[in-house]
Amino acid sequence: MYAVVEAGGRQYQLTSGRYVDVDMVAGEEQSEFVFDKVVMIVNGDQSHIGKPLVEGAKVTGKIISHGRGSKMVVYKYRPKKGTRKRTGHRQGFTRIFIDAIKLNDKVLSESKDQGKPARSDKKAEPKAEPKKAAAKPAAKAPAKKAAEPAKKATKKKD
Repeated sequence: MYAVVEAGGRQYQLTSGRYVDVDMVAGEEQSEFVFDKVVMIVNGDQSHIGKPLVEGAKVTGKIISHGRGSKMVVYKYRPKKGTRKRTGHRQGFTRIFIDAIKLNDKVLSESKDQGKPARSDKKAEPKAEPKKAAAKPAAKAPAKKAAEPAKKATKKKD
């Protein structure tokens, strides 16, 4: 069971119980988010295709966090002119956990999991002191090395 929705000019295939990264949207973390533009719902033999959207369909989710993607480097260069410009860009995104897929207020698919909570800014509790190691048994005598070959004598010329 999945739904195809449109958000930010792109289409996403969503399944309940999973998360999706969409372009940055307004909203606080742990708040509810609704995808209204549902293009298609696939439920085995009972699929609903919109013309252009499915009437009464929506996908609900919860905003987990906001973040920024990896850096994309843009390099502009004009040959024989001595012009070079290097810039970087990081696209913002919002991670949304998909709770349910609904059609005419009837829940078709629902997640039992509530999603991973957002990171807290609290510092982690200090770890317990490590246990001291037990006394080690006496060290063994080092193994005898194989006899080294005799070194050749070199004559010095005066």
